[in-house]
Amino acid sequence: MSDARVTDLPEGGLGQPGKKTRSPAGSAKLSEVAILAGVSEATVSRVLNRKYGVSARTREQVEDALRQIGYERSLKGEIVLVLVPGLKTPFFGEMCNAIESELSPHGLRAVIGPVLPGSVYERDYVEAFVDTGIVAAIFLSSSNTLTNADDSARALLESRGVPYVCVNGAFAAGNSPVFSTDDWRAAELAVEHLYGLGHRRIGMSAGPVGNIPADRRVEGFLNAMDTRGIDGAEDLVLRHHFSVDGGRHAADALLDMDATAIVASSDDMALGAIRAITRRGLRVPEDVSVIGYNDSFILEFTAPPLTSVSQPADHLAQAVARTVVTMVQNRAVRTDEIFMEPTLHVRLSTAPVRAD
Repeated sequence: MSDARVTDLPEGGLGQPGKKTRSPAGSAKLSEVAILAGVSEATVSRVLNRKYGVSARTREQVEDALRQIGYERSLKGEIVLVLVPGLKTPFFGEMCNAIESELSPHGLRAVIGPVLPGSVYERDYVEAFVDTGIVAAIFLSSSNTLTNADDSARALLESRGVPYVCVNGAFAAGNSPVFSTDDWRAAELAVEHLYGLGHRRIGMSAGPVGNIPADRRVEGFLNAMDTRGIDGAEDLVLRHHFSVDGGRHAADALLDMDATAIVASSDDMALGAIRAITRRGLRVPEDVSVIGYNDSFILEFTAPPLTSVSQPADHLAQAVARTVVTMVQNRAVRTDEIFMEPTLHVRLSTAPVRAD
């Protein structure tokens, strides 16, 4: 385990400011931290080892004292739990790989927990790994993306003093760093591209209500349509699950409303829209244009290759990993939400609107 464990330091200290090594001579001891924090040495030990039985206020007092003396936790061999809604979507697999690659040079190892966001499985993962000593957690589009989800997993991490980072949405009751793709901008990029091709009956196959990224994309879509003077855009927004079937059902309804282009909230939904279009004997993009969201190299090989808005996976992973390392080392971080720029990758699923 980490050499931050107090049991490794029966006679020594906690290390010089800015150092990861410890020397008994001239270094801060548990007793000094206890005095500075106004608690017992046993309490300092429990905080360092992330044990039960310490109130949030007392834990913060000890953490403040550790920061004042410049103590950094050692990172070697430590585990970071990544909670993700499955790995079938290429974006999540790419993000997990990128996060692991960024953490590895710092001696951290990512353990991936595929969960249904906000479910009992999410809390089960956290309970299991908190007891075995994780140093941080990452909510990668998990319960942090749902407005009314059970956030007991977050509460458990906070009660144990385990830092966490959120991706693509923040907990209403949480206070952690958040890194998100600018979903309003993502919708604007899609509408801008289609509008430039002459489309005016642009529909949106959106994710479910209460999903923070989906709600933001809908808001961005409606703003983009309103800015261009297109009325009635609200009627052209259909909400379904992030799946091929969800995209197919939404597209069927949008085609009945004479949509000439569809902006989908995921690549799966976009592929479902293409299925609905071709089943009607229509063609993509000659009759209807389609844009997806998330982007993957696999989209180069669909028929036709799918135009998609790309999330900045590498930049998100780098920011998340840097922040995790900083938090584990007991240094202060920003806790506001930071937005990153998406990119539109134009392929062959979009074309100028039909002349008729």
